[in-house]
Amino acid sequence: MTRMAGTTLAEKIWREHVVRHGTDDEDLLYIDMQLLHEVNTPQAFDALRAAGRPVRRPDLTVGTEDHSTPTRAVDAFDPDPGRRRQRTLMRDNCAEFGIPFFPLGRLGQGIYAVIGPELGLVHPGMTIVCCDSHATTLGAFGALSFGIGTSQVEHVLATQTLTKRRPLDLAVEITGTLPPGVTAKDMVLALIAKAGTSCGQGHIAEYRGEAVRALSMEARMTLCNMSVEMGSAAGMVAPDDVTFAYLRDPSEEAVAYWRTLRTDDDAVFDKELHLDVSDLTPHVSWGTNPGQSAPLSTRVPAPDSFADPVLRLAAERALEYMDLKPGTPMRDVAVDVVFLGSCTNGRIEDLRAAAEVLAGRRVRDGVRMVVVPGSARVRAQAVAEGLDRVFTEAGAEFRAAAGCSMCVSLGEDRIAPGLRTASTSNRNFEGRQGPGARTHLVSPPVAAATAVTGRLTAPSDL
Repeated sequence: MTRMAGTTLAEKIWREHVVRHGTDDEDLLYIDMQLLHEVNTPQAFDALRAAGRPVRRPDLTVGTEDHSTPTRAVDAFDPDPGRRRQRTLMRDNCAEFGIPFFPLGRLGQGIYAVIGPELGLVHPGMTIVCCDSHATTLGAFGALSFGIGTSQVEHVLATQTLTKRRPLDLAVEITGTLPPGVTAKDMVLALIAKAGTSCGQGHIAEYRGEAVRALSMEARMTLCNMSVEMGSAAGMVAPDDVTFAYLRDPSEEAVAYWRTLRTDDDAVFDKELHLDVSDLTPHVSWGTNPGQSAPLSTRVPAPDSFADPVLRLAAERALEYMDLKPGTPMRDVAVDVVFLGSCTNGRIEDLRAAAEVLAGRRVRDGVRMVVVPGSARVRAQAVAEGLDRVFTEAGAEFRAAAGCSMCVSLGEDRIAPGLRTASTSNRNFEGRQGPGARTHLVSPPVAAATAVTGRLTAPSDL
């Protein structure tokens, strides 16, 4: 008799959460936690009221304000009535349905993907959803975390379940030792540049290998955060001692179970990608998707260097929008704005890395640097460590409130048309940071070095 192959980490968690196998290969999954924010949830609550349904498990649901919140001050008046209405509805809906909620000004407030781990809401083996594609961030804990749509938000609120077809399994094997000054952000930009923005489509990516195991939890969150930028439904890292230490004194029973959450040695993945980071250098995006990235030491590529006609055409359009000429050294590209923050790089480790570069230096005249912590707790910790003084003494704006800010430009923070920004966020499509804004994705250390010189710069260049 032929022995069945082992199972992957994603398959183990999926099987444990199946309530019912449905038709067309769709399963009804139990959801352990749903995170809500103010932009995409009002319609879901309206539908619940119309149907006369309660929230089935408000204790397994948490709301926050992050996407369109003002960040200049906790009590700042937002002149936009639409944004004010979103936040009012969020507060009222959570109060009506008994959902724990963290409004602007409360210590637990912040970007949902940052506060989830801070509040102890995320553990290995869980299923987690949010009406935001970067819910993949939380897979860093060995959880299965998906982005969902508004109608699915309603379904989870009403039933604590989600109907979904199980994606395929993708192994992302990352080997080698990450060189000094090179980060998880550079790692994932290099991966997407190599494999393409659709390489993970229809798959759950499991990041594996010595380079991944050597990453901190915050770096693993950055890696998993950008899984969706290569088309993956989710991104995961198997839990280990690094995970358990971050979770602050979990019980022996919990750790014993979590150690079983790993892919079996004989499991077979549907697809595999490989990346050796031994010689990796800081990366930066030059185009309008994360796959259009390259080492900072190189030049802007020419469209005719791409053999694939689709990629060639995409490069032509991207260079036109970005106002870049082929052959231009990346280090010669001047920027107007530097943004440090987002669910990708707005955690305390990211602020520390940028502050280390900025210490004793000044932001170049004519360049604006904006630092927005990912949560109120991150901000409080940054102040306790004196990072706020490093930023302000360097001439950067250190914001008083946490939120998505310039990453998504749904609030007051956005880049003016035609201006160029070095951003630690996750997306650089046309208009992402404001109509006509031109975005270069970078790591926190590169962002800080760029602010000092006014050009795309690696810390080692200073």
